[in-house]
Formats: sequence, structure tokens, C-alpha cells
Amino acid sequence: MSPPCYDHDVTIVGAGLIGAALGCLLAESPLKVLVIDAKQPKKLPPKGYDLRVSAISLASERILDAIGCWESVRQQASPFRKMFVWDACGSGHIEFDCAEVGTTHLGHILENTVIVDALVQRIGGSANVEVQAPAELLDVVHRADCVELTVQGNDQRKVASRLLVGADGIDSRVRTAIDAEVSGWTYKQRAIVATVGTEMHHGDTAWQRFLPSGPLAFLPLRDGHSSIVWSCDDERADALLQLGDADFMAALGDAFEHRLGEIQSVSNRLSFPLNLMYARSYIGKRTALVGDAAHSLHPLAGQGANLGLVDAACLAELIQDAESTGVDIAARSVLRRYERWRKGDNLAMMLSLDGFKRIFSNDHALVAGARNVGLDLAHYSGPMKRYLMRKATGLVGDLPRVALQR
Repeated sequence: MSPPCYDHDVTIVGAGLIGAALGCLLAESPLKVLVIDAKQPKKLPPKGYDLRVSAISLASERILDAIGCWESVRQQASPFRKMFVWDACGSGHIEFDCAEVGTTHLGHILENTVIVDALVQRIGGSANVEVQAPAELLDVVHRADCVELTVQGNDQRKVASRLLVGADGIDSRVRTAIDAEVSGWTYKQRAIVATVGTEMHHGDTAWQRFLPSGPLAFLPLRDGHSSIVWSCDDERADALLQLGDADFMAALGDAFEHRLGEIQSVSNRLSFPLNLMYARSYIGKRTALVGDAAHSLHPLAGQGANLGLVDAACLAELIQDAESTGVDIAARSVLRRYERWRKGDNLAMMLSLDGFKRIFSNDHALVAGARNVGLDLAHYSGPMKRYLMRKATGLVGDLPRVALQR
């Protein structure tokens, strides 16, 4: 019998949050795993905060706990126990409190760099997972029983793998390599992110105000600061980014109705374009897509990282189950199970958030009136509100085993 053509069982392209998490989820398996990324992992800032943060759900906490890095990152996370959402075009509002669903918190706000740093350190302690970065993917060739990659690092090398996973973001080269059709649209908006200090403490509360131009979120950080995500039309974003700090803080305070008093400090600001994108297929020959390589959504509910982590956990579970029963880990039957498991839930979340964005960005009097009534009805309806809170925690639906254990 001829030897197999592969030298790795799984090659993951992308060492960001989702790719590194998948590598960690496979760290205790007998599989030989390679993780490559075109860039070296971003270093933790010596002071201050990474401007990109994620709202980590309870389900995602369980996944990170199963990986073995939650205890270390929790020290740098800020729990949010309440959420307050209100409409700029009326008096409608809804408030969530973790006590109503019997939990100590609804989630944690955590800098992306902190999570990735912990994941990469976890991989470093694994004998079967290798990280190569920087290493650029140049070419992909699908063979009968493996995928052959051309990778450019310090030198050019060929990598053959039983399974290729694209965790390389919205501009995924792996997705392009399998000719996955992509659908979606641009919102012609950008999200401005920054860290701000406020006169009043955030009260472990995630705040979100829906403005006609887009949602503005204040997310609690561990020392009383807040991370802001201000989504607005491109022209408005350009104008805000050109303001000096004092004028920007004044505009921000007005947009937020000074719910936490005066804005007293602001970091440097970054912005990124807002788009909705989804791959029509999550899989190809011996290939699967996870995270933003498969789907990208509006950040108004902070669900991007959570969806990606569940993608990674589901794929890792199916891979390990297949290996333990002697089934090819890249068999189409295995990959189709992954796609069926995740595609419907992801698409439902994406379309729900898109609908919210469109409804709350409409300042027509009838639409504004109807949505304000809807917010108030949800606020005063116990069963509906508890369901929405359970949904926000990520503990609703068909979850992987690691998200069910704690």
C-alpha cells in the first residue's frame, strides 16, 4: 500500500481569533495540525487598550474554558450584567438584567488581542500543533487524497494536508481557491472604534442607542473606561474622524445623550467598513470555511466572534468524531454535516441583525412609532425578554459539546 501524500492532517489558514481557537480545539487530538498566517500575531499594547473588542457570550466562554485559556483572559475581561437599548427617535427602550435569567452576567467584553495572545500561547504548549507566521498562502491544488499548498515564509515550501480550513477573514484566499460563490452587500457605512473615559462609571452595562445614521454602542471595560462602536454613513464617519479630540468628545456625548456624564478622554480612533457577506457554500473538496471567511455581519450585536467560535467548535467536534471512528476527516459527508449544522443558524443571525439595522435606521414617523412600541412591549413582556437574553448568551440552539459543558 502506498504511503499517504499528506504531511499534516489539518492545515488552518488564519491565526486570528477563530483560526487559533480551532488549532487549540484540536490540540488534544492525535491529529497533526499546522496553522499559518500572513502576519505575525499582534502584540498586546504596552498600555491602554486594543481598539478592537468582542462581546464574548456565555457559550463562547465555555468554548474558551474547554480550550484552557478562559481563566487567564478573564482577568482582563469586563463582565456586563445589564444591557440598555433605546431609540433616538422616540421613548422606546428595553433593559436586560442577568438576574432575570439566573446568571451572574450576560457576557464579557474582551480585547481581541488578549484572546488571540492566550490562544497562541496555548498552541505553543501543544506538541501536535505548529504555527508558522508570517507565511503567505500562494497556491492551492486539490489532489485525490490531500490538498497541496504552496506557502511563502522565510522560504517557499509545499504543504500537503488531508483537510484545509479557511479562517482567513472576509477576503479569504481559501474561499477563492474553492470558488465559493459570495453574496452580500455594503451598508455604505463605517464603524468608528475608540476607547473613552466618562464622568460616570459604566455600571457593568452595555449601552446601545439607535440613531437614524446607525447604532452607537458603549461597551464596558475593566477599569471604568468604555469601548465605543459608532456606526454611521461614510460621509458622517469622515467628518467625525477629522474632528479634534475635544470636538469629537462633544459630538459623541451628544449622540449618547450623556448617559454616563461628560466624555472626559478619548484614544486614537480607527474605522472599518460595514458589509454583509456570506458564502453560498462553506465547503469544497477537502476544504471548510469558518468565521469571517464564511460570513461577515453588521456589528450592532457584537456576534461575529461568537458565531466564528461556534463554527470552530462544531468543525473540531466533527473532525475528532470522524477520526475516532476511522472516517476520513475530510470526507464530503463530514464536511456537509458541518455546513448543515452552522449555515442555517449563521444566516438567521445575519438576516435578523440586518433587519434590525434597517428598521432602526429608518426615521419615517410610522416606522419609528411602531419600533418604539415594539421595544416597550419586549421590555415589559417577561417571556419574550428572557428568550432574547438567552439568545444573546448563545446558549440557545444546537450547540457543540464544548459549549454545553462547564
